Amino acid sequence: MSSPLGSPSVLTIDRSQLSSGHAVRMTHTVPWLARGADYLEMAKPRIVVLELIVAGVAACVAMPRALNIWLVVHALGGTALVAASASVANSWIERKRDALMVRTANRPLPTGRVAQGEAVVLSLLTLVLGIGWLLWQVNGLTALLGMASWLVYVVVYTPLKTKTSLNTAVGAVAGAIPVLMGWAATGAPFDLTALSLAAVLFLWQFPHFMAIDWLYRTDYAAGGHKMLSVLDPSGIRSGSQAIAGALLLIPVSLVPALNPTSGSPHVYCFWAVGLGLVQLALAMRFAWFRDDTSARRLLRATLFYMPAWMLVLLMVTV
Repeated sequence: MSSPLGSPSVLTIDRSQLSSGHAVRMTHTVPWLARGADYLEMAKPRIVVLELIVAGVAACVAMPRALNIWLVVHALGGTALVAASASVANSWIERKRDALMVRTANRPLPTGRVAQGEAVVLSLLTLVLGIGWLLWQVNGLTALLGMASWLVYVVVYTPLKTKTSLNTAVGAVAGAIPVLMGWAATGAPFDLTALSLAAVLFLWQFPHFMAIDWLYRTDYAAGGHKMLSVLDPSGIRSGSQAIAGALLLIPVSLVPALNPTSGSPHVYCFWAVGLGLVQLALAMRFAWFRDDTSARRLLRATLFYMPAWMLVLLMVTV
């Protein structure tokens, strides 16, 4: 059959797969645009975008009066490549387990749309380019933090997912490092505010991940992941961790108000506490009901909390 892009493509359909709900596989020649889309999917762009946003906000907070925009652009470019590399490496390591889970079975590696060797080369290439970019155009500390984030996510967190529920805490460490990368890129020394920003992102990931963990508990069990929802089907431990993260988040999020550079710290505190209390209330609701509805509400609350908190943070710093 002819591809919509004008290049030849052969689509092979296994009817047994259609009847069982499995993914349809594309073989022979894959159009270059479809291949690019597969590469982008393995890079998990939503995660990359979140990391870029928090790194950019951290840079603004670190140097609100003399921010070098081009330096930040270079820092975000290198950070994006390192983050994409980690996601591709994660996809390669988990390709067999992804094939066992409904929500991941149609990803490029489990379906065979992208060869294993391609994924390895793509991950290594983007890692080298990302770290090299940070070394060349930013500074050594930012590059070192980028490498540390990659190692924690790929070498520690990913293998731990099949061994212990502590993988969530390790993953949260990797997710918080981009904040420090954005701060370090400006050349500003780390202080209490910098550490509090990283702590906020670290703690936020617990209610966020616990909601996701619960919603996809069947998939995680099928894939052999040792998530809390799998080890404790009652959901009590998942709910407790969601509450703990949301509760600790409130006082930690107030630390930046101790050293405001503009705006009103009182306004910031009002909104930071308000956002935190809403998230905490929904975490408590999830811990009480432990059902999909309460988990989805908590997930939506966490997705709203992060951009809203960063917006009010910029109010007292920029």
